[in-house]
Amino acid sequence: MKHIKRLIISRTDSIGDVMLTLPMCAWIKSNYPEISVVFLGKTYTEPIVKSYTCVDEFVDWDEIRALNDKQQVDVFRKINAEAIIHVFPNKEIGKLARKSKIALRIGTSHRLHHFFTCNERVSFTRKGSELHEAQLNHELLRPLGLKSIPSLGEIELLTKHFIVEAEDIPSKINKTIETAVKTVILHPKSQGSAKEWPIGKYIELANVLAKQNIAVLFTGTDKEGALFRDQIPNHPIIVDTTGTLSLSQLIKVISKVDYLVACSTGPLHIAGYLGIGAVGLYSPKRPIHPGRWRALGKNVQVIVNDPHCEPCANKKDCNCVSEISVNRISEIIQ
Repeated sequence: MKHIKRLIISRTDSIGDVMLTLPMCAWIKSNYPEISVVFLGKTYTEPIVKSYTCVDEFVDWDEIRALNDKQQVDVFRKINAEAIIHVFPNKEIGKLARKSKIALRIGTSHRLHHFFTCNERVSFTRKGSELHEAQLNHELLRPLGLKSIPSLGEIELLTKHFIVEAEDIPSKINKTIETAVKTVILHPKSQGSAKEWPIGKYIELANVLAKQNIAVLFTGTDKEGALFRDQIPNHPIIVDTTGTLSLSQLIKVISKVDYLVACSTGPLHIAGYLGIGAVGLYSPKRPIHPGRWRALGKNVQVIVNDPHCEPCANKKDCNCVSEISVNRISEIIQ
């Protein structure tokens, strides 16, 4: 793409969604190494994006949206990009890209506002597709001449570009990791993004693992920790870290442990990229099933209670994730 020197990937939502977008950046660079990839994201995902070596620059959308209209246009023009891909449709960003006269503006044809803000609209459906979310994102690269969708195996190879830099972590956590036979992170909550395994089963699993001298770190935000902190067992190798770690520190802690257990949420995707044992607890219901949302990585294990769950197959409300046994997870770890 000789006329494109700088390209913006716009993805201003959650950690997991951002991580499933990053392989696009590597795919672009492998085909067009002369293009500089600029990632437009939210403040809290910056440590994720900056850990991925195929992104040349991060631009903070939260900082831009705090400016007035003229200042926003000035900032966008200074990015000096010839193209933008709206991976996460955002009407405000779409209008800004048009005002800033970015020449190539790519988005899905399934958003009405893209008919006014994008000059390349790709028609594809996510909801009924058999493809993984990371593959579906590559559909938006068609206007760049990248017509073929990489296999999931090819995309998983691109996780190698996620590099963790040295970061201090709390000494108590470091000591726990260094002295235990193994260390497992339990991340019970998902901020509502997925069907969740009951907190009681996470607590039961923590007790089972501690008896085997396997250390357990509970992670999550302070708000999430408040929902279950009083249930965490008082045990020397069961540690509550909720609300104490920055995202950069959490990434570093995940890189040091042996396993992470969670439903379909950001830390599970981080664990997958880092190559540790990522145990994902999923519902088989479409469109939240693991075929669409499984974490990427060589050591990811997907657990569903019943792949043929009848209510899930009929798209009825179902919480069969809660039926996954503690023993099933502990056996994987032990």
